[in-house]
Amino acid sequence: MADSDPPFNVLDEAAIAAAVLNRKPYDYSYVEQAVPPAQREAVLADVPAIPYRGSYGLPDLRYGPKFGAVIEDLLSPRFRHLVEQKFDIDLSHRFPVIVMMGNTTGNYNEGYAHPDSKHKIITVLVGFSTEWPYERGKLRILNSPDRDDYAFEFSPEIGRMLMFRVGDNSWHGFLPQKGERKSLQLCWVDSEWYVRKEYWRHRASAFAKANPILRKIIEWAPRKLGA
Repeated sequence: MADSDPPFNVLDEAAIAAAVLNRKPYDYSYVEQAVPPAQREAVLADVPAIPYRGSYGLPDLRYGPKFGAVIEDLLSPRFRHLVEQKFDIDLSHRFPVIVMMGNTTGNYNEGYAHPDSKHKIITVLVGFSTEWPYERGKLRILNSPDRDDYAFEFSPEIGRMLMFRVGDNSWHGFLPQKGERKSLQLCWVDSEWYVRKEYWRHRASAFAKANPILRKIIEWAPRKLGA
């Protein structure tokens, strides 16, 4: 990591750097307190309001300065260098895309098991829910496409961070649970084209979800694997 990289505004660099890299069932790392406890209340006050289920692209969200400071940290060379060191990978020629989930409905088709798109290289999840008091709805690192066959569970509570390497076997998902499930997903992907595609797709979805009839159709429609 270059000494010239500005320090983080919010994120706990020492906690992220110290997080263990697990190798089975695939490479993943969990940080209990990536956002320091003293910062959480201020960050939560500035988290974007997301009225419906599913994910929304960062460019389409409105949020306050403290949440913006977390985004600045996540998109900084300093954070990228931490991830590169942990996963022994070069992300300097990859492209970041950020989406955020706000709610889940508990419908059958949410949280389906999938390994992520082949265009994604590394995925980073950060929780922004005030609490998650449910047994279901926690993201599971899966040993197989079976959502009950899991190695680790990630609760989307404020400050928790999960990072994993995307590959053919990087299965993950969660059991359906209705609730305010605020979590951010940062992915490094292989092209600017894919970044534009993802933001366009989520913008179109957000437009549809604002219509009550289309929103019902989307909630119950089968999910496409590999998103």
